[in-house]
Amino acid sequence: MVGPQPPPVANVRAVTPPDAPSTPPTAPAPPPATPRTVLVTGGSKGIGRGVASRLVQAGHRVAATYRSGDVPDGVLGVRCDITVPEEVEAAFTRVEAELGPVEVLVANAGITRDGLLMRMSDDDWHTVLDTNLTGAFRVARRAARPMVRARFGRIIFISSVVGQLGSAGQVNYAASKAGLVGMARSLARELGSRGVTANVLAPGFIETDMTAELGEKTVAGYAASIPLGRLGAVDDVAGAVEFLAGDAAGYITGALLPVDGGLGMGH
Repeated sequence: MVGPQPPPVANVRAVTPPDAPSTPPTAPAPPPATPRTVLVTGGSKGIGRGVASRLVQAGHRVAATYRSGDVPDGVLGVRCDITVPEEVEAAFTRVEAELGPVEVLVANAGITRDGLLMRMSDDDWHTVLDTNLTGAFRVARRAARPMVRARFGRIIFISSVVGQLGSAGQVNYAASKAGLVGMARSLARELGSRGVTANVLAPGFIETDMTAELGEKTVAGYAASIPLGRLGAVDDVAGAVEFLAGDAAGYITGALLPVDGGLGMGH
């Protein structure tokens, strides 16, 4: 037996009032990031140059250190060898005089001296560690003083996927890049209560002058091991730096952010 049926539902059609707008209003654009004084080390080429250029376009006041070459338009170039403490001090003094205290530090400067362990000289080891790790320590230490006084700061270390995965023939480079993670996380604990964050970016294989010299076959081999199937662009890294330097990243510290197309996932 079929029980009583519910009454039919009327087909109701929404009617737009005659004075309603034909299209929904556009959402207001998000406010621009607060302009900051930024110092990028190693800003004359590769990732450092791309980061400096992007941060200028984002409206920040940007300075970049270099040992050779030049820096992008709109960037204050400061010649500095970060392995020399006196030059680090002079670089910060100049930036402070011309742009103001450094509020965002991007510790990017780095070198390689590759070789197998049994053939690697003490000089190859010390030179890479002194630039990539101790140099980053020097600039972070100098930047931290005014950041702590201002109760605001962003310290961003540029590491590498090699620091987590390792790489045959790069024991010095891998050790220096892995060391940046421990440094950043220690600084995050030391400086967090003063409003200073410390984070690490770990780029994978990025298209730069260095990778351009590897040859098509080698690059294709690298790309095949990357889940996204391609090498990264400098702007992929620069975009991540812009985020960590900005207001939206104020509650992120002690983080390791891979920018590697998935190559190092899980590390």
